[in-house]
Amino acid sequence: MTDLSGFNDGSADELRPRLLSLTDSPLWATTLLERRPYAELADLLAASDEIIRALPEEEVDAALAGHPRIGERAAGLDPEQAARSAREQAGMAAAGDSLQAEMAAGNAAYEERFGRIYLVAAAGRSAEDLLAFLQERLHNDAVGELDVVRGELAMITRRRLTDELSG
Repeated sequence: MTDLSGFNDGSADELRPRLLSLTDSPLWATTLLERRPYAELADLLAASDEIIRALPEEEVDAALAGHPRIGERAAGLDPEQAARSAREQAGMAAAGDSLQAEMAAGNAAYEERFGRIYLVAAAGRSAEDLLAFLQERLHNDAVGELDVVRGELAMITRRRLTDELSG
């Protein structure tokens, strides 16, 4: 995938693995491909957002499997995915030991409460902001938090699709 034209005209069998490297949701990838062609990048991004916001909970959880915890190294990902994750979480790289420990404790509390990793569109955000957002979200109920997770996943995917199709 190099541009929108390549996305519209490319083989679904060739594009699907590339899409799954961006967001590990087979339903999202299949639906996005089935809706082709897209007139503009904005149309593709809007479709992606819509599909993600409608994903069933089990599909959201499957998509989270491709995301490391905030503040942790991306174990088990291929080198390209690990590098992308490190770039997206760059705000955590400068965090001191105390803040790293608070984030680890927050991650554990979040997982205990909601049964999934804390997902946040981390690109461009400071470690302090990421921790504050985590602490706010711990007060959400399960249904409200699932909506937040879908929104964060949509933002992450939007950024990744834009990067992918912009070269």
